[in-house]
Amino acid sequence: MTNKCSHSEMVSLILWTASKPLSLSFIKPGRKETVLDLAKFVDKGVSVKLSGGRQVTGTLKGYDQLLNLVLDEAVENLRDQDDPLKTTDQIRPLGLIVCRGTAVMLVAPTDGTDEIPNPFLQPDAA
Repeated sequence: MTNKCSHSEMVSLILWTASKPLSLSFIKPGRKETVLDLAKFVDKGVSVKLSGGRQVTGTLKGYDQLLNLVLDEAVENLRDQDDPLKTTDQIRPLGLIVCRGTAVMLVAPTDGTDEIPNPFLQPDAA
């Protein structure tokens, strides 16, 4: 005995299956954890790049699962007015700030990092 379905029954079965939510066994309900382990950076200097191009440096005092960061003694590296993609040596002291997690693009420790000139930059032929 074979089970045969009509075309409309098969389409109905596919649509019914597609409308059911997937139950993935590797997704565990409950508390969500962050992708980054920021605990090792607490009370240490960090540099944070934010969406929109701003860059701030300070001491990480706290964070939460949404990646909201609390920085103390924070300073903002001001951007060049002619080229907003470049930062200047000018800084603006901010003090104690909260960086909203949705704006955080990059978090990097300040210890052990130095800025170097771009070795791939070609000199202008003008």
